[in-house]
Amino acid sequence: MTTVAAPRVRPAADTRTGRPKRGGGWNRGAVVALFMAPAAILLGAIVVYPTIGTIARSLYDDSGNFIGAGNYKTLFGTANILVALRNNAIWVIVFPFMVTFIGLVFAVLIERIRWSTAFKTIVFMPMAISLFATGVIWRIVYDTDPNRGVINAAVGTVADALHPPGLYALPNIKPISGLTTAADGSMVSKSTTDAGGTLQLGLTGISPTSLPPGAQAARPPSAVAGAVSGVVWRDFSPGGHIGVIDPGEKGLPGVRLTLVGSDGHTAATTTSTGDGSFRFSSVSGGGYHAAIDASNFRPAFGGVSWLGDQSLTPVSGLGSTGRALLAVPLADLSAIVAMMWVWSGFAMVIIGAGLAALNREVLEAARMDGASELQTFRHVTFPLLRPVLIVVFITMIINVLKIFDIILSLVPESSQQQTNVIALDMWRRAFQSFQPGLGSALAVVLFVLVIPVIAINVRRIRG
Repeated sequence: MTTVAAPRVRPAADTRTGRPKRGGGWNRGAVVALFMAPAAILLGAIVVYPTIGTIARSLYDDSGNFIGAGNYKTLFGTANILVALRNNAIWVIVFPFMVTFIGLVFAVLIERIRWSTAFKTIVFMPMAISLFATGVIWRIVYDTDPNRGVINAAVGTVADALHPPGLYALPNIKPISGLTTAADGSMVSKSTTDAGGTLQLGLTGISPTSLPPGAQAARPPSAVAGAVSGVVWRDFSPGGHIGVIDPGEKGLPGVRLTLVGSDGHTAATTTSTGDGSFRFSSVSGGGYHAAIDASNFRPAFGGVSWLGDQSLTPVSGLGSTGRALLAVPLADLSAIVAMMWVWSGFAMVIIGAGLAALNREVLEAARMDGASELQTFRHVTFPLLRPVLIVVFITMIINVLKIFDIILSLVPESSQQQTNVIALDMWRRAFQSFQPGLGSALAVVLFVLVIPVIAINVRRIRG
């Protein structure tokens, strides 16, 4: 006799997911709740409760009186919040694009160089440094003094090579009564001379320690036929006389001089010797002035105030308020560069991982079809990398919306008003000015700005 097995009954399927329903009922739910309870309690304590408390506190003034939207009206009625919103907008527009682009360039580069491991290590290393410490480091890098600031030292090297500083770029240097200062900064003799004549050009305000090492004692010039001779010297000595070469007074070597004719044109040029004497040879006629070139007093490169209160104003005709809101502070751009130094390594690693996961057969097929490297990257690599680039881009947007510590440590206090951001203004109002209502309102504003970015990111992950 044959025994027929009873058919196996499959559990009913879940209409939402299409998967078989699991049993367990209350027992399974209790186990799930038991395991999730610690995380839920912790999440509620550090996220939910502070969020609700902050929103509630933003509706009260500093004394605890309910004022509704009064704090929000105060915030948006002042220029500080508008400046902070402007700066946050600058960060959101500039920083994510630049970091994503640099990360992409680095990721492509490390696939083509032998020492890629060392390169990745160097680029990623700043990620180990806190943003506050990054601000301290870059504050020295941006130092205005070229002897300390790396950037100004590099710029100064090029600037001084193109426009060498003068030997006598001294703050207190002045001409004596026989000289006058021209509009271009040169010093011109008041008196004129003819061929065979002499001129004495004395300067004051020069410290003995500022004299070049080769400076020798000055002596009155001797007349030479067919030439204009003279001397330029440091006209100062204790008990001496102005306009007279006294014993012990030294000449000024290396001074560039020009002989200017009566028609205002340059007749000859020369440079003074160790004792300050000079001579313009092959000169005829008369009515000549001697001019000490302005290049002798050209100061050395003094440095750019990268963290100062200068602004790049691309528009005009909008009034002081409009220009203030649309101007781009130079310190903001400097801080963005410092932030890029930190996050470029992160972008490089994420995008590099995306590149490593690409199907190489697709790339090889594009090359075999005759596509150039640029065409392959534009039409194949970039579209395949788009999801990874979006991840990096959105992550950077979230980071810059809450930027705070690098501004606080990098930008001097005198310039922080122009580089103010929402998170920094929130901290100042809540913990420095002791205005918890306004600080909470700023926190809510920042939270509202972050929500759309988070929603886009969640939707992208689910999609």
